Amino acid sequence: MASGKHFKYVILGGGVAAGYAAREFAKQGVQPGQLAIISKEAVAPYERPALSKGYLFPQNAARLPGFHVCVGSGGERLLPEWYSEKGIELILSTEIVKADLSTKTLTSAAGATFTYEILLIATGSSVIKLTDFGTQGADSNNILYLREIDDADKLVAAIQAKKGGKAVVVGGGYIGLELSAVLKLNDFDVTMVFPEPWCMPRLFTADIAAFYEAYYTNKGVKILKGALAVGFDSNANGDVTAVKLKDGTVLEADIVVVGVGGRPLTTLFKGQVVEEKGGIKTDAFFETSVPGVYAIGDVATFPLKMYNELRRVEHVDHSRKSAEQAVKAIKGKESGESVPEYDYLPYFYSRSFDLGWQFYGDNVGETILFGDSDPASSKPKFGSYWIKDGKVLGAFLEGGSPDENKAIAKVAKTQPSVTSIEELKKEGLQFASKI
Repeated sequence: MASGKHFKYVILGGGVAAGYAAREFAKQGVQPGQLAIISKEAVAPYERPALSKGYLFPQNAARLPGFHVCVGSGGERLLPEWYSEKGIELILSTEIVKADLSTKTLTSAAGATFTYEILLIATGSSVIKLTDFGTQGADSNNILYLREIDDADKLVAAIQAKKGGKAVVVGGGYIGLELSAVLKLNDFDVTMVFPEPWCMPRLFTADIAAFYEAYYTNKGVKILKGALAVGFDSNANGDVTAVKLKDGTVLEADIVVVGVGGRPLTTLFKGQVVEEKGGIKTDAFFETSVPGVYAIGDVATFPLKMYNELRRVEHVDHSRKSAEQAVKAIKGKESGESVPEYDYLPYFYSRSFDLGWQFYGDNVGETILFGDSDPASSKPKFGSYWIKDGKVLGAFLEGGSPDENKAIAKVAKTQPSVTSIEELKKEGLQFASKI
């Protein structure tokens, strides 16, 4: 076997989780030469959420090195030099095509091998493409996706090339909502299409969605719900010209942006680790069924202590926190110190236009809406609580101050009892500030 590079610790993947894990390793006193990050991307770990927001702004756009980790959570910015100073090897533009956990060997597309003692799988998700489903014409030019900085650069180039043109956004989730807003800011004529009855259906109630849909409509974004894109037309150059919907509608398009979800990247480990709920099953320290192999971020299916069940969470907050937990656990094992179990409060957020919402907890049970959810208000501020078995399990707030957001997080964490739903509706945000 060709002799490759050996490291005590290898982080596979170069996204948010990898960057936060590297910072935690440094904090725990990792020795120079012990740790490597192997990433298929060409740049050091960065805060991925910037790609659908600041990176695409028409003015004062975010650019690297501005949003390397860990600035998104108020931490220091880890430039490529930081890794060299710490003796952490950043192995970039390197795609691993084979992982053999029994021999602790990773092999790259170029045939290089890397061996490790402890592996952190931080491979994240890949974006689901319409070409995966064989959608007619889905391989036309200017049908774009967003996951990595390369994708964002293609999107920036298309936005500049087609200034003032027509954009169709396929998908009504985070990417659909954030990119529709940012395309509007770039003076595009924007139409959003998605098959579900309302936007963000995995989290939003019909009431919450109605606010965002009306707000977007007021901003000039056209929204077609219950609409399925079934094909694309293109011109002689292979550039997309139109989106065809199942009901026969044809929408002109200069660019199409697709956000229909992601898939955890676990293929390399198939048959080598126990999987569950689409991810790699871990314990409360993110160790997998294979000792010395950890999984963090999007790919991990872990015990969500609060709800006593296994979950997989695709969100930047969990990527950061799971990374820190795994490294603390690895170091704890070495020093014989015990580390508390991961006790995560699910947290999701999004920002677009002048809006910003946060959600904490679990969106199960019946819901109430409180506050000012008039999309024409100059400063709308409203929220929802999710109530199950007489307890508030989830809380959502649009337009909250940092203190108000902390208050709803506390509600979701403490799960206070509610005697009267009517009373709760009246109290609204006041209920949270009393907890």
